[in-house]
Amino acid sequence: MLLAFVGITGVGKSFLAEELSKTLDFKKVHTIRTRKMRPGEVNGETGYFMTEQELEELKKQGKIIYDFQVFDGTYAYLKEEILSKDNYVFEMHYTTIKDWKKVVPNIVTIYLLPKDIDIAIEKLKERGMSKEKEEDRIQELQEQYHNFMKDKELQEQFDYVIENNYDEASKQKILELVSQLFENDSRQ
Repeated sequence: MLLAFVGITGVGKSFLAEELSKTLDFKKVHTIRTRKMRPGEVNGETGYFMTEQELEELKKQGKIIYDFQVFDGTYAYLKEEILSKDNYVFEMHYTTIKDWKKVVPNIVTIYLLPKDIDIAIEKLKERGMSKEKEEDRIQELQEQYHNFMKDKELQEQFDYVIENNYDEASKQKILELVSQLFENDSRQ
């Protein structure tokens, strides 16, 4: 099963992906990023950080299944992980949903909706970005949130839309859903 968490920055996608890798038989997709590492990120663990030239070489070798530009760099995905028979989880940018449905038609997508957008903004601020970059990301976060809330067609593209209240009950609800999906997928 390939599972994607989607939602605004600071909604808990990374946290929940980590929880899945600890509690269920899920591996984390090693997203390739050409941007600079943020504090706390570890190359090979958080993802793969490389130059545009290194990424181009992987593309020439046919190892990349999908890539796109967002924020301050290119994000890409290894064919061997995305098409694996193993269970993988990753964070997907909401603008790429249609592309991913073409690349992996049976992908399961969960859009995480914050109960309180101000908490998501506080989580974003904890990332230690420059003030200018932080302001840009807060603006993008707010735009994405408002676009999603008013666009029913966009909402319907995701398999599940679940509210994250940043508490244990929300975490358990999301993990139980994934556990059920995992069990159903394992039986097939």
